[in-house]
Amino acid sequence: MLKIHNLTVSARGEEILKGISLEIPRGETHILLGPNGSGKTTLLKAIMGMGSFQTSGSIMLDGEEISGLTIDERARRGVGLALQRSPAIPELTLGGLLKIMGQDYDPAAMAEKIDSLNCRYLLNRGVNVNFSGGEMKRSEMLQLLVQEPKLVLVDEPESGVDLENIVVIGEALKRLLKPSREKDKERSGLIITHTGHILDYLNADKGHVLLHGRIICSGNPRDLFEEISRHGFEGCVNCQKCS
Repeated sequence: MLKIHNLTVSARGEEILKGISLEIPRGETHILLGPNGSGKTTLLKAIMGMGSFQTSGSIMLDGEEISGLTIDERARRGVGLALQRSPAIPELTLGGLLKIMGQDYDPAAMAEKIDSLNCRYLLNRGVNVNFSGGEMKRSEMLQLLVQEPKLVLVDEPESGVDLENIVVIGEALKRLLKPSREKDKERSGLIITHTGHILDYLNADKGHVLLHGRIICSGNPRDLFEEISRHGFEGCVNCQKCS
């Protein structure tokens, strides 16, 4: 589904990502771990085509090179992104956005998605305008459910969210990435997490550690998270499993 080869990303003359190579097969969910400032968000934005970055290398989606495409072209090809903190859009209501996104939706199916994330009372409000952390995350998950992307990118779904909302968001991600419909089972995902809570809801296939702009380790996501919890990210540098 996603194949990144030797991706380098720079901003204002500073190299942020240094030759990233990563593959996510169809139907697999991968977890991305790393300290603040390691380049995790930059990687998701580079895949989506966001930001004022200088990039080199290759980003292939479903066998097509997308690194030269605009954000909307990538979205139309099936890339969906939920940011850690999305911008407010006062001029556009959440209901209006969903109407644009879900033009082919049966009204009952749309209503079910809205209610599954308890977003009905947000429909007449500007997108993310004075939304709480939980409301913003639920809104983002709802937009992904409506978009139905084949590659799901999510930046820290647990950030700024209380335990009650984590359950709702976790279930929505599970629905996205492990769907019941046969035609959706090839959907893939790349999820950034700091707390590891999202692993309680996703049977993730693989984890990667991003440190100083490079992927230095890959393996079982739960094992990686446990090692990091004990020894910190710098412990990954000397870990024998990664050598």
